[in-house]
Amino acid sequence: MVIERRRWFHHNLEGIQAEKLLLEKGVPGSFLARPSRSNPGNFTLSVRREDGVTHIRIQNTGDFLDLYGGEKFATLSELVDHYRENQGQLKEKNGSIIELKYPLFCQDPIAESSRWFHGRITGKEAQKLLLEKGKYGSFLVRESIHKPDSYVLSVATGEQVSHILIHRKPDNKFDVGGGHQFSTLKELIDFYTATPMVEKNGGLVCLKQPFNATRLNVSTIDKRIRQLERENVNGKHLAGFLEEFEELHQDFQDPKAKSRSEGAKPYNLDKNRYKNILPFDPTHVRLHDGDPNVPGSDYINANYISWPDSLTESLVGGSTTVDPLPPTTASTSSRGDRKHSSPSPPSSSSSASSISSSSSPRYIATQGTLPNTVVDFWRMIWQERSAIIVMITKEVERGRNKCWRYWPTQAQGTLELPSYGGTLRVRGLSEHNLETYTLRELHLSRDASPATTTPAANKGGFVVYHYQFHAWPDHGTPSDPSCVLNFMFDISKRQESLVESGPIVVHCSAGIGRTGTFIVIDMLINYIKRYGLQCDIDISRTVQAVREQRSGMVQTETQYRFIYKAVQNFVSTLSRRLQLHNVVFFRFDFRSFSLLVSTTPISTRRQPT
Repeated sequence: MVIERRRWFHHNLEGIQAEKLLLEKGVPGSFLARPSRSNPGNFTLSVRREDGVTHIRIQNTGDFLDLYGGEKFATLSELVDHYRENQGQLKEKNGSIIELKYPLFCQDPIAESSRWFHGRITGKEAQKLLLEKGKYGSFLVRESIHKPDSYVLSVATGEQVSHILIHRKPDNKFDVGGGHQFSTLKELIDFYTATPMVEKNGGLVCLKQPFNATRLNVSTIDKRIRQLERENVNGKHLAGFLEEFEELHQDFQDPKAKSRSEGAKPYNLDKNRYKNILPFDPTHVRLHDGDPNVPGSDYINANYISWPDSLTESLVGGSTTVDPLPPTTASTSSRGDRKHSSPSPPSSSSSASSISSSSSPRYIATQGTLPNTVVDFWRMIWQERSAIIVMITKEVERGRNKCWRYWPTQAQGTLELPSYGGTLRVRGLSEHNLETYTLRELHLSRDASPATTTPAANKGGFVVYHYQFHAWPDHGTPSDPSCVLNFMFDISKRQESLVESGPIVVHCSAGIGRTGTFIVIDMLINYIKRYGLQCDIDISRTVQAVREQRSGMVQTETQYRFIYKAVQNFVSTLSRRLQLHNVVFFRFDFRSFSLLVSTTPISTRRQPT
């Protein structure tokens, strides 16, 4: 449930310091946990209240944790999660309720310093990673689940994994239970990389190569990018970005999920722009208004793309529940204020994806149209009620046709497209040429045919907003991510202004390279908007999740690197705006993309107990 597990644990904080931090940076309901200075091994939970700060003692008996007679828990995280999920159970002696709402995070330099640090994963998860993807001598460091002030070194030692507890001493030194002590985890790892450990049974534990994490905390993205930009120590000039990107090719995928039989059928071959770039069957968009007597009339080279729930659960530690935000100085826009309307997509859309998602697909990734697929493209737009199309290519690049024009020119006026389900009409309303893109407003309608009875058959026409981005170079990626981010923000504002709309349709030429890059960046930015600047993200796993829905999404290491740079640019810009207002919590008004901030006056202190 809590999205940044255990980052609310502050290793080196005393009572007065905790109060100062909560009063300066928190709001009522903010909390943190810290080691007890008076009773080593125990903990203290410090909570910001309306009238000050309350300190709650947590007893560690050696068998369990409790609040001196309260319910018993195996770990500190479970205790905190319980009282966050069950508001009203944590009370003072006088019956006053203590609310745990907003964790106040600690910036742990350990999490920022090395790629071998995997944060809070379990021993079983570490073992699975090392045995499946590592080799002899592969190692990683993780937080200890049961000892909040300690870490665990997990090492592949053949067919098994050794787990070695790293103790954190009161003076912030580290050791493995005797012997040398080190000022940092990095010093400890460097020492034992050069000097193998000896187990109790006499066996050697050799640290040969780190098993690097791709997961990172958003606040540390600058340091992660600097790490990835370095060449590796072996002098092979294999930079971290390329290493991560090439590892994507090694991930196993169920052959059934990779089936592309529909696109390979003889009667569908001429509808594919590239003969080997075909849609996966499980996430394939099927057209429902085709002629049942014509084979392939339900086919289009397109896939539904969703952010999978499993990825959120992995990043947040078990649940996709979003913590409530503290009060703000203004509220986000209500749905009733929105001006434009586009009917919702049919319910069949949400079941099309093989990726488990709690919501309907946010995107459809497709190829650039061919002369013989223009009608099918607009049939899809009509069926899905997609009010936004994103085109990330020119019609012709370097003398090669990338996309057939599927919208009417001003001279044409209205494009009429006869189909089995009724004639589709695409009428141009306006065209606006901006610095990096062109926005076309089109009206899509259809003359219903008595031959079709699909859910969308008799629905009214709607406005389609066509965004064509011009600033993507023929090769590589834009030199400055900000032009792409500004483009995305304009689309986000439009999307939020619609009462209802189907998936955003995104295409380039093949519908995988630039299309995948755009979708992954947009996914990550929306995730950060939702969960904040202290959340964890995993760019590699996000790309892999999208690739499981359409083959080859994000085609090059350059595009992969660009995703990192775009997220970095977004985080940097947002951080500066937050610092300007001196706040920790935020939310967005998507109509104006204005940042709405929380400011709460500092209240009177309560002395620590």
